[in-house]
Amino acid sequence: MAVAYIGMGGNLGDPVTLMQTAARQLAAHPAVTLVELSPFYRSAPVGYVDQPDFINAVARLDVMLLPHEVLDLLQQLEREAGRERLFQNAPRTLDLDLLLYDELCLQDERLTVPHPRMHQRAFVLRPLLDLAPALHLPGLGAAQAALQQCADQVVLPWSPEHEVDRKG
Repeated sequence: MAVAYIGMGGNLGDPVTLMQTAARQLAAHPAVTLVELSPFYRSAPVGYVDQPDFINAVARLDVMLLPHEVLDLLQQLEREAGRERLFQNAPRTLDLDLLLYDELCLQDERLTVPHPRMHQRAFVLRPLLDLAPALHLPGLGAAQAALQQCADQVVLPWSPEHEVDRKG
């Protein structure tokens, strides 16, 4: 059994419902146990900024799958949620990233673990630290220290009232 942390996000459609559905689908998989889902957060887009704010969360899973099998499962759930990969940092219905897999450090043509930019993104670190406040990122150091380096990035707790803002 391995511990995997999954970054979840989206900014098209109803991202909260899509992330909750993805969490339920992960929990229903016979080789996955959903241990905990973080609170949801709202953040500005990174890279391509002419798009709605994102809603993000992190899930902690216990898995009896290899890292590439986790990746395949996540990509399947993204496709089922209507994810299209039009260009880098494009708006999306659902984005699921394998952030951490135990203490594994892995890099190949399909997968890099730990996620290569997670230590630079407050929208990943804030919900991750909700689940594991003393977490150490393999090869990167303390997650709390990484979050302090992202102090200029605004990540706000999500609430249903924000949906009115998103829908205009």
